[in-house]
Amino acid sequence: MLRVLRALGLVMLLAGMSLVAAPSASAETRTADARTAVGGGTGIVFRLSPSPEAPASYYICTLTAVGRDRAGNLVGLTNAHCFIDDKGNKLVGEKVYRDTSPAGTAAAPAPIPDSRPDLATGAIGTVTYVSTPNNLLNTGPKGLDYAVILLDETRVAPTNTVDGVTITSIGAPPANGTRMCKQGHRTGLTCGIKLGTNGIWFTHLIWTNGGDSGSPVVVGQTLVGNAWGAQHSSPILSIIDEMNANGGVGAGFHIAA
Repeated sequence: MLRVLRALGLVMLLAGMSLVAAPSASAETRTADARTAVGGGTGIVFRLSPSPEAPASYYICTLTAVGRDRAGNLVGLTNAHCFIDDKGNKLVGEKVYRDTSPAGTAAAPAPIPDSRPDLATGAIGTVTYVSTPNNLLNTGPKGLDYAVILLDETRVAPTNTVDGVTITSIGAPPANGTRMCKQGHRTGLTCGIKLGTNGIWFTHLIWTNGGDSGSPVVVGQTLVGNAWGAQHSSPILSIIDEMNANGGVGAGFHIAA
């Protein structure tokens, strides 16, 4: 997660958020019916203060995937730690906006101050569930670090392709040594081999930076996990199993466009 106060940026090891304010041209396309296309790799903006129209601060992360649950809801996934405040409160009910700034690359990360909420479209969804975060670097309970967002279909339409990544299926992490890639809003498409596992997570050499939290990790066009920093990701099949056990929005999640 990355937290930014206007021109000041503070990068935190296990997150990918950004806090800034002011408009810029949209890097994402709109569908023919004027809804905004969102998918795995789309940047999101949230926790706007004091207001979405005049934010002095806010945060950014990246969507892991967009799909449907068994009830037919359009659902987005990202990291849990994006929606946990400094006191440990889970921000269920938080409104989410699409980030209008272009995605960056590893060589030229998207400038933090360029991130802006898409006020023309308005809030694209509402957070309905926040899991236990990873807590890799502390003694807290270890979680899969995912959040569920109920998307507003009057404002957004799902897409399987965002910049360098297309997602058409869901699967397990590959064998060690397999090349995988992620699409993050801050550093774009980066790739590296799978190293192994660490408890409930898998490890890899994929570069991420603040603003990339939640990025889809793929092998070809198969989504295998969500990146949350320190070269760790949570398996998407484990996330889906937990959502199915919890019920409600997100249960029965599958890729749809």
